[in-house]
Order: sequence, then structure tokens, then C-alpha cells
Amino acid sequence: MKAKPTTRLFSLIESRAGIVWIVLVVLTIANPVLGIEGHLAGSTGVHLLGVAILTIAVVKVRFVGLDFMELRKAPVPMRLMFEAYCLILWVVLTACFLWL
Repeated sequence: MKAKPTTRLFSLIESRAGIVWIVLVVLTIANPVLGIEGHLAGSTGVHLLGVAILTIAVVKVRFVGLDFMELRKAPVPMRLMFEAYCLILWVVLTACFLWL
């Protein structure tokens, strides 16, 4: 017997992967909206919105790595390397964006 679609939706929302998936969808929708706002914000607002967009991108990378590549349950050194990768990625991208 198949479960009703509403039951499957609620079970998706109750799981961690479902919640992360919803957050990823919201963040994906937020990025173009912020980009449009950046065109309207002027030169000073563009820098702040650019950093916000890069931050959202790195947060999404972190969510995908931790929750869909199962690095959340990985050995501590591997998880620390991934967390350091995300931090270094954000610092390098932000520095390049602000410097160039």
C-alpha cells in the first residue's frame, strides 16, 4: 500500500535531510533576489550584497557536504578538513571579490 503524498511530505519535513533541502531551496531562491537588489543598491551596497551572496554559496556547500555527502558522521579529522575547506573558500572568494 502506498503512503499518501501528504504523509510523505510530512515525513520529509520531519527528517534532517528534508529540512536541509528546504533551506537549500530557500537559499537558492535568495541568491538571485539579492543579485537583483545589488543592481538597485548602488556601489556601496553591491559590495555587501556580493559578500552576502558568496556567504550563502559557501553555506550551501557546507550543507551539501555535511548532510548529503555524510561528512557530518565522518571521522573528526575529515570533518575538520571539510570545515577548514569551507572557511578558506569563503575567505579567498570574499577577498578576491573585494580586492578585484
